[in-house]
Amino acid sequence: MLVLSRKVGEKILIGDKVEVTVVRVAQGVVRIGIDAPREMAIVRQEILVPLEEDAGPVPGSLETDGASS
Repeated sequence: MLVLSRKVGEKILIGDKVEVTVVRVAQGVVRIGIDAPREMAIVRQEILVPLEEDAGPVPGSLETDGASS
């Protein structure tokens, strides 16, 4: 896991198409903005886990088939 320190307004770029911006930090809560292509699924982990249990992986998620590379 890569851990970075950022201030409000600073950005992190992921590849060529994803930009994460620190919007606000207050009382132990960090608010971020994510600018990414519409076809890329962005789902909070606490929502993803129940969805996977009900219907399998979310399209666009990084779910693998269990095979090792």
